Amino acid sequence: MKPTGNPVTNPTIVLREEFDDWAILFDPDTGHAHGINPVGVFVWKHLDGRHSLDQILNKLRQKCEAVPPDAKAHLEAFLKDLVSRGYVGYEAA
Repeated sequence: MKPTGNPVTNPTIVLREEFDDWAILFDPDTGHAHGINPVGVFVWKHLDGRHSLDQILNKLRQKCEAVPPDAKAHLEAFLKDLVSRGYVGYEAA
């Protein structure tokens, strides 16, 4: 079943930006950390419950050059991973 509503970050997760626009997502409740690349950071900053997946993808295409045609599938997989870690959820539609 596909999630409905807009993706939103778990407010307890800490984004620690590192050098070269990479970042670490840290869950203080579990002590787990997950590294994300600059595109992941860009996406993370748009997971505010106000942007749909398609809106985030459009913003990414506006900001970045050479976004691959299958970028939506990559974005969906990234969000699925973040949801499985408890870092992201979905606003009620």
